[in-house]
Amino acid sequence: MGGMRGRFVRRIAIGFGVFFLFVFLVGWLGAAFGGRWFDRGDHGGFFPWFLFFPILLVIGFIALGRAIRGTAKPIGEVMDAAEKITEGDLSARAPVQGPPDVRNLAGAFNRMAERLELNERRRRDLLADVAHELRTPLAVIRGRVEGMRDGLYEADGEHLELIERETEVMARLLEDLQLLSNAEAGALRLHREWLEPRELVETAAGAFATQAQESGLELRSEVGTGLPAVDVDRVRIGEVLANLLANAVRHTPSGGTITLSATGDPAGVAFAVADTGEGIAPDELAHVFDRFARSPESRGAGLGLAIAKSLVLAHGGSISAESEPGRGTTIRFVLPTA
Repeated sequence: MGGMRGRFVRRIAIGFGVFFLFVFLVGWLGAAFGGRWFDRGDHGGFFPWFLFFPILLVIGFIALGRAIRGTAKPIGEVMDAAEKITEGDLSARAPVQGPPDVRNLAGAFNRMAERLELNERRRRDLLADVAHELRTPLAVIRGRVEGMRDGLYEADGEHLELIERETEVMARLLEDLQLLSNAEAGALRLHREWLEPRELVETAAGAFATQAQESGLELRSEVGTGLPAVDVDRVRIGEVLANLLANAVRHTPSGGTITLSATGDPAGVAFAVADTGEGIAPDELAHVFDRFARSPESRGAGLGLAIAKSLVLAHGGSISAESEPGRGTTIRFVLPTA
């Protein structure tokens, strides 16, 4: 045994050894000074029980060894794994063995280590994705500025407008990332109020009516009767519906239909955006709510559905996606009413 585990086991062994030695000395001294700590024989004579104490001591140390092997060793394995994680090895795991409590400890430690490893992987992926998304607008801006400086381009409205558009792309990306980060960290402030589901649906549908018409799409609104009010942030839930409708308009060909609905649900009120568009492949469907998840032909940054999910979860709701390639997609989220 080495490292923390070896030191831990040695400390337990020393502690038990001192304890047994103390008990032995007390028993021996008691017997030496009149045998008052031990029984006497049937005829009143002193029976030297203390002579058998070394045997009991040996038995005790054997039991101690088994206890150390059965309990201290698994705990030591957890300590060794913890030491590896502190040194940066997030793949370290502890064997799940020993008594039930120790197995529970090892299992909890492994789950914690898995979350740490997953969060670190997500952090690295996020940094790589952000760098990738910023690379294109920065390249455009740099190219135009260098061209104007070298006299290749005129500093006219056309080139300045292009630079402005690219800076807006970067600003929007950073704002979306900040919103997403705050929502996932539970630091997003919600200005809640009780609103009728019909109001939320009609407001969102009205905002996209012109865009849907220009794209040759039919936009329908369906609201169930007798729905209870929902306690929500009007602006944030409006952003959720706007993200879902924008995706539906973008991926539904002319002549298709988009349906925005609100219906009753055992958990509250269910809102859904269903389209008759191209659909999502099964291998992509499982990742539609991930950051920067998007189809190859998508022009966005791939943050819309990730933001929608975070905002719905911030309201205590749930969100899901159903799709069939060539037949359309339905994104559905449920908001609690109490």
